[in-house]
Amino acid sequence: MFATGIENSYPTILLPDGKEKRVDEMEKTGHYQNWQKDFMLVKEMGIEFLRYGVPYYKTHIAPGKYDWSFATETFSYLKKIGITPIVDLCHFGVPDWIGNFQNPDFPAYFAEYAAAFAKQFPHLQLYTPVNEIFITAMFSAQYGWWNERLQSDHSFVTALKHISKANVMAMQAILGVRKDATFIQSESSEYFHAVDPAATALARFLNQKRFLSLDLTYGYPLNADMYEYLLSNGMTKEEYRWFTYNQVKASCIMGNDYYVTNEHVVHPDGSTQASGEIFGYYVITSQYYRRYRLPIMHTETNIKMPYCNEWLLKQWANVHRLKHDGVPIVGFTWYSLVHQVDWDTALREDNGNINELGLYNLDRKIMPVGEAYKNLIKNWNDIITEESYGLVFYNR
Repeated sequence: MFATGIENSYPTILLPDGKEKRVDEMEKTGHYQNWQKDFMLVKEMGIEFLRYGVPYYKTHIAPGKYDWSFATETFSYLKKIGITPIVDLCHFGVPDWIGNFQNPDFPAYFAEYAAAFAKQFPHLQLYTPVNEIFITAMFSAQYGWWNERLQSDHSFVTALKHISKANVMAMQAILGVRKDATFIQSESSEYFHAVDPAATALARFLNQKRFLSLDLTYGYPLNADMYEYLLSNGMTKEEYRWFTYNQVKASCIMGNDYYVTNEHVVHPDGSTQASGEIFGYYVITSQYYRRYRLPIMHTETNIKMPYCNEWLLKQWANVHRLKHDGVPIVGFTWYSLVHQVDWDTALREDNGNINELGLYNLDRKIMPVGEAYKNLIKNWNDIITEESYGLVFYNR
């Protein structure tokens, strides 16, 4: 599954004047005006799979009420031109009427939306219910950057349990409509390196914490430290047991996202900073695979110009080596189709800075990495699809 994606983040941020603003990457990158052209660029690349979702905050307009107009246009067109969507239902934000990820009613509302979406578009099979749960909870409720903008372990655990439950309930709801639905959970793959022996204990804790979103989603048994951490910060035993009894792991592919910022150095004073690539995708994804034993897809990567072609080659080499070494890896994604805007500040600032990360620029002109990815797909597609691990996807 060679793929790309249309960047559709939409968290709320606080502007310097004290006003809240909804960041909408589809608006910033001109997708609402160019969606047909964007889909044809995907075809031009020779890509058959597209990570794509319409804005949740514009579509789920009230409890039980939906505006399917944009979704109907876009998903119908994707079907017409033969591109299979991996449907992104929630990407870093919720509708204004829900509030934020501290709202305990969010899981039920989101499951309702997922069921309604599946009924509205019954031909769709592949879903990412909630994109990057760990990053969503960290940026919203631990770092204080997005949405609720809180900074505590308690608010992080609250967001984490609500988002993870929403993710599982959405999968259950979709399976109630389409029994052969497959869920590709795009999640950030992280690692924390102790820079000094005095930082070892904290690094060990963070290297357990990074798994929490997938542990809950897949019903993986926690160790004592993580169980205590969750219970000490607001999760009840009953809430934890719910995940054990409700997981739908058998219908899942684990999506691992990897960027040069995914590895971190941990200092004795408790601070962390980006370390750059030390272990790389192969080593870190192998850790996730040993833990969950699920088929894998590389669901996101990019790097800024002029390092894109070298990074693409490196990521592809890691993916190819994993496959040769017996890890059931089923797909690779360069994210995203076109350049992004303001990700240099993690969307915290509304500067209009263009981040040169896409296969195409914002004028929809192909970039060198686009040419390189197009050639990679052309050269490798027939070779690597000889092994499918028994997975079958339909574009009905």
